[in-house]
Amino acid sequence: MMKWSIGELRRYKEEPLNFSETFDLNDALTKRDSNVLAVAPVTVSGILSVGKNEYILHYQLKTTLTVPSSRSLEPVEIPLDLSVDEIFMTKEQWSSLEEERDDEILVLENDTIDLTDSVEDNILLAIPMQVLSEQEKEASELPKGNDWQVVSEEDYLAQREKAETIDPRLAKLSELLSSEEDDQ
Repeated sequence: MMKWSIGELRRYKEEPLNFSETFDLNDALTKRDSNVLAVAPVTVSGILSVGKNEYILHYQLKTTLTVPSSRSLEPVEIPLDLSVDEIFMTKEQWSSLEEERDDEILVLENDTIDLTDSVEDNILLAIPMQVLSEQEKEASELPKGNDWQVVSEEDYLAQREKAETIDPRLAKLSELLSSEEDDQ
């Protein structure tokens, strides 16, 4: 675990703090999110810059995440290679801001910056909504069963559009209704 206290970071006002570390976050992430089946060791390297009013954390993280397929629940490995930028402020720095800032700022609850928390959060945020194995990506046929089937969004919209077209047997009725609206 890498944590830095604000007092310790004051030494790095002139030159940024460089770091490179490998974390084993498998237990922590599988406990935090039941969809995470496994996490390979996470390599993290980057810098922490101490500014006048903020602390800027920039790092690159690499790992492989194993999560269930959205379709079959079979384990799928997802390689992650993320570039992360975060800006931290103490409560005092945050309250002394004179103008609104467009960037997202993380206000420190206590006077420490915890790299492990940041890495865990960013890995969980990077999990895609839809996870498919290579076979599922290449398959043209979607799953189906008794009285149900999975359809693509394009097929669904085409079916809905087809259903919305007027039945020819009712076409005369729609003409009658439209002519009544014109008369009013």
